[in-house]
Amino acid sequence: MSLTLKPRHKRLAIIIGGLIAVVLAVVLILNALNSNIALFVTPSEVAAGKAPQGQAFRIGGMVKEQSVRRDGLTVHFVITDMVKDISVAYTGILPDLFKEGKGAVAQGRLDANGQFVASEVLAKHDENYMPPEAKHALEQAQKNGSKP
Repeated sequence: MSLTLKPRHKRLAIIIGGLIAVVLAVVLILNALNSNIALFVTPSEVAAGKAPQGQAFRIGGMVKEQSVRRDGLTVHFVITDMVKDISVAYTGILPDLFKEGKGAVAQGRLDANGQFVASEVLAKHDENYMPPEAKHALEQAQKNGSKP
């Protein structure tokens, strides 16, 4: 008993196999993109509970004056949008330009206690530059914070 396919069935099998390969490729690409996407959230949004749970995101604003505290290799500081403050813990070497009163963006996750644990911290690179996300966050927070 030989199993031979008609040409019509062979074409159908090739088309179905090609569609499965395309769907698999799209699923893998979307999965890779999803794991690398970090949404930007303002400190006011984090305080309002609008931060993504269990997912990495970015938070930006100004590093609050006199908030930087070192505990061994871990640095604790506060990022503010001048309306709400969020405490951040970061273990690692901070950028040279990281300073109190200057703009910064941190990428990480909220832990079980609600503290933001950063895996990466970015700082401004010249006197006039502020990360656009941090600048926008400050403007939005001040605009929304001034409303009654």
